[in-house]
Amino acid sequence: MSNPGQADPTPITSARQLAEWFASGAKPRARWRIGTEHEKFGFRRDTLAPPAYEARGIRAMLEGIMAKGWAPIEDQGNVIGLTRGAASVSLEPGGQLELSGAPLENLHETRLELAAHLRDVHEVAAPLGLGFAGMGFHPLATREAMPWMPKSRYAIMRRYMPLKGALGLDMMLRTATVQVNLDFESEADMVEKLRIGLALQPLATALFAASPFLEGRPSGFRSLRGRVWTDTDPDRTGIPACVFEEGFGFERFAEFVLDVPMYFVAREGRLIDAAGASFRDFMAGRLPALAGIPATMGDVQDHVTTVFTDVRLKRFLEMRGADAGSAPMLLALPAFWVGLLYDDAAQKAARALTRGWSLAEIRQLRLDAPREGLAARIAGRALREVARDALAIARDGLKARGLGEEAYLAPLDEIAQSGMTQADRMLQLYHGAWGGNARAALPFAEL
Repeated sequence: MSNPGQADPTPITSARQLAEWFASGAKPRARWRIGTEHEKFGFRRDTLAPPAYEARGIRAMLEGIMAKGWAPIEDQGNVIGLTRGAASVSLEPGGQLELSGAPLENLHETRLELAAHLRDVHEVAAPLGLGFAGMGFHPLATREAMPWMPKSRYAIMRRYMPLKGALGLDMMLRTATVQVNLDFESEADMVEKLRIGLALQPLATALFAASPFLEGRPSGFRSLRGRVWTDTDPDRTGIPACVFEEGFGFERFAEFVLDVPMYFVAREGRLIDAAGASFRDFMAGRLPALAGIPATMGDVQDHVTTVFTDVRLKRFLEMRGADAGSAPMLLALPAFWVGLLYDDAAQKAARALTRGWSLAEIRQLRLDAPREGLAARIAGRALREVARDALAIARDGLKARGLGEEAYLAPLDEIAQSGMTQADRMLQLYHGAWGGNARAALPFAEL
């Protein structure tokens, strides 16, 4: 969940305005960029407990990184994020530290950005006795043991989430992801990328699975994070049917977004709780709690950030299906999607790979992949077979860019060949060298 952006005070009165905002993100190929985001769990080296905000914890981490040339973002006097240029560092509800990388030209720049960030994290964390691990779900802590960060929107979500799904608070507190943000050239290009992305997010969930434990024991899932997202909030998550309907485009997605219930409205440095209210009613002035407050483009842009579909459209596309993992896997995720979607021939091949899949099959795969991983099936094929095809397409797409970026697919090639994901390897260690002690998972996954 990103830091708040700059509010646009332009009044909004129709879905068309939001559609035009989405459309304004279209860029010629020469201006396409790669923006990689990842989250990670902090832990105290002596106890493995998640660090609180205060007491030499997350606040001290932010202040230490801030001293390296970052500007603070504050919420009611608390530092809750940092900015430097086009990049930011933000906090998830349970203190997961997130890097939202700058839009970069190639994956080699992504590697350098990640290395610089992790170097800063290590330098600041070491004197505090902290480490940070890349996993999709916290392997040890109960929901009650996770701290809450002092970010206003999280208080609203904390109240509302349990009304919509059994695992929404777990999503907030105990999950971590890696995602990549990609550009589109036109409405037609956006539609094709969005359809490919939604169809293949379950494959990403399986390939990047790195969350097999729940409170110190095997959970029965390879991606417990993926499971959590199936019972978080059906109004704003998953795979919208409208994306696969005839005539889908910016305006239809805008209509979908306006039908997603609200969380909040930001005014004068504070958030007004509007959770569950209709944005359409807000636009029409029909909400007593927001009487006299006109709806603006800034409000709807904030609202877009509370839509948690597996691929989210902003003025770019966010690929949101993967668990956080090791540093090589944090680089493999953008390599996978750039390879599939930033070369015309590769994009056509990816669409051909998924074209015969029905919406019902894709939605079922989304349910199956967190537990079954690469053994899950769609259209009569195991995901492991689909993975090999998708990786071959991605490799060709990266080779066509001529930058040597295909090297970043190596961890995925190994997973597809062996069938052993990060989760499978951790389970193997749990039943072997770790002697049934999942406490070894956090140090093992340290970035």
